[in-house]
Amino acid sequence: MKRFTRLFIRLDETNKTTDKLAALIDYFSAAPPRDAAWAVTYLTGKRPRSPVNAAQVRAWVQSAANIPEWLFTESYDAVGDLAETVSLLLPEPGMGSSLSLSDWIETRLLALAGEADESVKRQTLLAWWAELDRPGRFVLTKLITGAWRVGVSQRLVTRALAETLAVDKDVIAHRLMGSWQPDDSFYAMLSSADTTDTDISKPYPFYLAYSLDQEPRALGDHRQWLVEWKWDGIRGQVIKRQGKVSIWSRGEELVTERFPEIRRAAGRLPDGTVLDGEILAWSHDKDGGVMPFGHLQRRIGRKTVGKKLLEEVPVTFMAYDMLESQGEDIRRLPLDRRRDLLEQLLGGESADQALRLSPVVTANCWQTLDSKRQESRDLHVEGFVLKHRNSPYGVGRRRGDWWKWKVEPYSVDGVLLYAQRGSGRRASLYTDYTFGIWQGDKLVPFAKAYSGLNDEEIREVDRFVRRNTVEKFGPVRSVPPELVMELHFEGIRRSTRHKSGLAVRFPRIARWRRDKSADQADSLSTIIALLPASERD
Repeated sequence: MKRFTRLFIRLDETNKTTDKLAALIDYFSAAPPRDAAWAVTYLTGKRPRSPVNAAQVRAWVQSAANIPEWLFTESYDAVGDLAETVSLLLPEPGMGSSLSLSDWIETRLLALAGEADESVKRQTLLAWWAELDRPGRFVLTKLITGAWRVGVSQRLVTRALAETLAVDKDVIAHRLMGSWQPDDSFYAMLSSADTTDTDISKPYPFYLAYSLDQEPRALGDHRQWLVEWKWDGIRGQVIKRQGKVSIWSRGEELVTERFPEIRRAAGRLPDGTVLDGEILAWSHDKDGGVMPFGHLQRRIGRKTVGKKLLEEVPVTFMAYDMLESQGEDIRRLPLDRRRDLLEQLLGGESADQALRLSPVVTANCWQTLDSKRQESRDLHVEGFVLKHRNSPYGVGRRRGDWWKWKVEPYSVDGVLLYAQRGSGRRASLYTDYTFGIWQGDKLVPFAKAYSGLNDEEIREVDRFVRRNTVEKFGPVRSVPPELVMELHFEGIRRSTRHKSGLAVRFPRIARWRRDKSADQADSLSTIIALLPASERD
């Protein structure tokens, strides 16, 4: 447990990826296999059911510290993290525990989860806290509540394990998918040099496009470029090898079971086929086409998909490249040749609705293409991807061959209504903001944004919030409607869950509009006009 506590503290104290990677490698190199297996479980978000909830933790700490509820709330608001608040408020800490991480979880936490008597849970948890030093209390509470937020992605854990165990990271990524138990045998399987368990479903590294930062005319003759719509979905690879279908997301997640219609369609592909493309929500009615990303979100994260959702949000795989044909890696072939093979495979009238060929956009010049690009919003796409016809399929992101020519983001001027402290290194500053727009003579909440201001501006807003707080709602502070910010976002849709009736995608602050007063901010009617034509009424 002490070793894992040191790991967690190291991860929590830095925002540098290289430092986090080094901390993970140090831990996995020294930890016993069973401890390492449990660390992987928690760090990849697969923790077991919590034995107690956050409300119980708050109540029991408040009682143990002998403080009123308002003081606990103020302390929590000041610190910004429940586990850290617990570690600071509890009475004198102990000397620490010699139990291993696996012992803590298997003999203590899992046993406590099966305890029905709340008073027993309370006494047990208080005894554990009394046993531990402050860092140990902090990490134990993290284990219990699951509120990690240490900036460690599954990809980073995968990379650390790959470097520690000298096993290819794609093999590690595959082995971390699905159901597994965090025990000695799991870690032995994870470190095995025999990769036959993953070869048939192993994806290729994805090739990524750069954002176009020049006039497209600078790219030369438009006929040298294959132009496709930039689909707004989930990038993925469909793999058919030895009769088995695997679907991988760009986030290195195996998602085969989440999209059964794509799996069935891919089952009819010849063995030794790997396709690159986009998973999209796709309407199959007479006016069918790609549906807004908000529809696809209803299926993202679902381990299993019920019949009703399958009917309401059908999906398709829009294939735009072929990486393997008849078991041969063809990534070094020119794009035009790969496209010919893809068209031979998926073209024709009998194409399955769940597996489609991405259309090529044609035009006689760059200017005509630009005119077509302006139609992207109504088509629920993000613009174009430009691919040089002679380009191989590379690895990662490389300038020159593939470009994203996106439409400009939506832009709205909103008024700061609420602020909340951030987390981690920003826990002492108000950095999480809610912005409003005008609906008649009232401001209604419209979007939340967490990024876009520089450090100096963040400190200035923080001072404004502290000096001008109107009301407190737990950790949230309301402020006078004075600060106006320009917000950018990538998508907009109707939503009954939001007071404004609208939801936006990827909102961020573009700039502080010091030149504008609150009454000059945008109105709901103005923003509704940004919706695709079919959704404005």
